[in-house]
Amino acid sequence: MNIRLLSIASGILLLACAGCSSKNEAPVESCAYPVTQEHRDRAAELVSRMTLEEKCTYVGGSEDGFYIRPIERLGIPLIRMADGPQGVRNNTKSTLFACGVAAAASWNDDVTYEMGVALGQDSRARGVHILLGPGVNICRSPLCGRNFEYMGEDPLLASHTAVQYIKGVQSQGVMATVKHFALNNQEYDRHHVSSDADERTMNEIYFPAFKAAVDAGVASVMSSYNLVNNVHSAENEWLLKETLKGRWSFDGFVMSDWTSTYSTLGCVHSGLDLEMPEGFCMNYRNIKPLIDTGVIREKDIDEKVETILASLIAYGFLDRPQLDTTIKEDNPYSREVAYRLSCESAVLLKNDGALPLKKGGDIVLMGPRADVIPCGGGSGAVDPLYSISLYEGMKGLGEDFPVTLVGEDYRKSADAIAGASAVVVSVGFDKHTEKENSDRTFALPQGQDAMIEFALEHNDNVIVVVYSGGGIDFSRWGDKVSAILMGWYPGQEGGLAIAHMLAGGFSPSGRLPFSIEAKAEDNPTYTNYYVEEPLTKRGHSTLNVTYGEGVFVGYRGYERNGVQPAYPFGHGLTYTSFEYSGLAVTPAADGFDVTFTVTNTGSFDAAEVAQVYVGELNPCVPRPAKELKGYDKVYVKAGESAQMTVRLPESAFAFYDVDIHDWRINPGTFRIHVGASSADIRLSTEVELND
Repeated sequence: MNIRLLSIASGILLLACAGCSSKNEAPVESCAYPVTQEHRDRAAELVSRMTLEEKCTYVGGSEDGFYIRPIERLGIPLIRMADGPQGVRNNTKSTLFACGVAAAASWNDDVTYEMGVALGQDSRARGVHILLGPGVNICRSPLCGRNFEYMGEDPLLASHTAVQYIKGVQSQGVMATVKHFALNNQEYDRHHVSSDADERTMNEIYFPAFKAAVDAGVASVMSSYNLVNNVHSAENEWLLKETLKGRWSFDGFVMSDWTSTYSTLGCVHSGLDLEMPEGFCMNYRNIKPLIDTGVIREKDIDEKVETILASLIAYGFLDRPQLDTTIKEDNPYSREVAYRLSCESAVLLKNDGALPLKKGGDIVLMGPRADVIPCGGGSGAVDPLYSISLYEGMKGLGEDFPVTLVGEDYRKSADAIAGASAVVVSVGFDKHTEKENSDRTFALPQGQDAMIEFALEHNDNVIVVVYSGGGIDFSRWGDKVSAILMGWYPGQEGGLAIAHMLAGGFSPSGRLPFSIEAKAEDNPTYTNYYVEEPLTKRGHSTLNVTYGEGVFVGYRGYERNGVQPAYPFGHGLTYTSFEYSGLAVTPAADGFDVTFTVTNTGSFDAAEVAQVYVGELNPCVPRPAKELKGYDKVYVKAGESAQMTVRLPESAFAFYDVDIHDWRINPGTFRIHVGASSADIRLSTEVELND
């Protein structure tokens, strides 16, 4: 193990354990570089000096794939983009952070903001202008291959996490890009799937994180591959022009996902500003005849170019170099943040007393992910400068925790497994099995369940560490093992963070950002996710996926259907216990303040994530029994208490009314719940809302 890395991480261990208190509401502020009329005027002047061919060419990316082309005679520079959900990629090595769903699992707005800052710094160190992240598509099903990039099943949690990420990135003079707009909730046959959802479902579940990003001043929005109600996202005028640019007043630019366009006219009319990775549809050859015949106006293209340029001007990209040579590519700040995020995000699902590990006993570490740090595949994959595996992290713990690594031929190591004080089995997915453009199985990859069962046959103290972007099937061994830790894709420092956690250096503090079903059929979307129909049978025709569960996705659906998940939304154990008391709800300027006390009744310092849910008792439309409307994460020393206050704005009580096409509050009685998960409610009270 690299001793220097261990020294750095150990130096911030107390910071990581302390669990900074998160914000109760995702701040809605302008980004550091809002587009002003001065920027628009300058952009319009530049466009007035461009030829038609230059304008038509500018709205399509360059042939290099991740650039907006320069126009040197006008002082418009080459603009570099990079994928960035969990690290800067594309022809570079960079810091590998824990994935997006892990950031959501931290339930810590502060550490997510720091992740954004670090990503922004890493971008500046490489001359990257536009970071293609965050991804905020809601987790409908664990099968989606890109869940690891996203931020869970709940729109409020996803909104909080995304806003902090965006604010952090853009604070460093780098554009963030929220994606994939919209309803890109599966990867199976994504070019031909139409996500068919009603207006209320879209606005209550699938739009809020995008709307929060827009309100926070995100610079760019990326459309998705799929169709939305039978119209491709990049060509969907209702989605991009009427909703995003109209109702939400988004003034940045909209880019397509890579090769997700299908017609020139559709792109021009939809509100799309930039086709990526190049102009397959939006190019001079295709656009000029449409202008010449009056089908479209030259002004339509002018507006797109002006929109792009105004944003670039607002960020200063035409007036300064983007490369900041004062920031090291191997950025010490990024290392620290990567470690802290890994510490804050891991979720302890089960613990029958096996953790923390006891000192002095022989530990066997086995499994296909024991000596590597995996990452999901596709545009979320990152080539790290280095990474610390769980084996390296555990070796660094020293002689108090002697560890033996068992290789793939584990059946020959039965005696070592049987004689160990604890067996840690590291399993999960990787870039080959959980990735973009492909869905995955609910079960672990082949052979991994059998490995866990083999360990259980020879040892009663088996601990499983899971690397995954979503829930898995625990049914074969979940009730038999002693402990389960959800490690996600924990980033380059993940092995070090998890090793310290297993050894009791600090208590786990992550919480699930989605529910994990006991069996695949329990998921509320099970019959609505996709229809098994071979591509060879239906050719390239559209596959319609109806969001028949409506707003009852995730924990909302489990509660409505009377189904108990294996692990509920918001669940996560610590090495201590907490009690809640003293609930008081008082009117505030914009809603209510929910105040209560959390007491650490155990013997281990730890962080608690207190969650506030709201449910309407007599709704005029079907509504979930309760929905997350606020949370806070607080670090409490053993034996001490902390008073917490969570603000519930008026919007926490609203639903989307399709008759008025807007949000409204139904006067009546609402129940406010405070608890440690959606299924572990500790305190409740009722409030009346009048006209």
